[in-house]
Amino acid sequence: MAVNKDPILKRCRYFGISPMVMGVSKESKRNPGANNRKKVSEYGMQLKEKQKLKFIYGVMEDPFRHYFEIANKMEGKAGDNLITILESRLDNAVYRMGLALTRREARQLVTHRHFTVNGKRINIPSYRLKVGDVVALYEGSRSSAKFKDVVEQTAGRVTPLWLEADKDNFSAKVVRMPGMEDIDYETETSLVVELYSR
Repeated sequence: MAVNKDPILKRCRYFGISPMVMGVSKESKRNPGANNRKKVSEYGMQLKEKQKLKFIYGVMEDPFRHYFEIANKMEGKAGDNLITILESRLDNAVYRMGLALTRREARQLVTHRHFTVNGKRINIPSYRLKVGDVVALYEGSRSSAKFKDVVEQTAGRVTPLWLEADKDNFSAKVVRMPGMEDIDYETETSLVVELYSR
């Protein structure tokens, strides 16, 4: 399994996004617009937007291209569909529920079988959730000091409207598929569509 080890703060500066999007509370000390002085070509902007989405969700090139192909075949706008697919990954849902500090940590926790979907333990971070699915922390992991600490640290995190959280039971139900209105960063998915349509 490929692992993305890009330095988070440096990449956030490059993409012009807040480290909070990645679950990191540190703020970058350097000017976030420092890298944006030179003129960027149309292709450069498209590539940067694709790299930004891959970085935020921790997805490598081949799976990302596969997601785009699926999104392109779905009804509606391909860019919006792509966000829906990325947001409905199990590791992202765990992060959004506040049961992991970052998406990277969520991916690792899912791999270590700490979560169930509809009562069944799942260890695939890219598992795509559907409406009606219930994601929960595995019963045996609930007494762990690690998760108690994480829940305390993420107490102020807002759970998106596509998830109906049950904080007492460390679970959440998917009440609808996520959309563009549910993300906490700015993106121009049309640029990604243009890039793959070249």
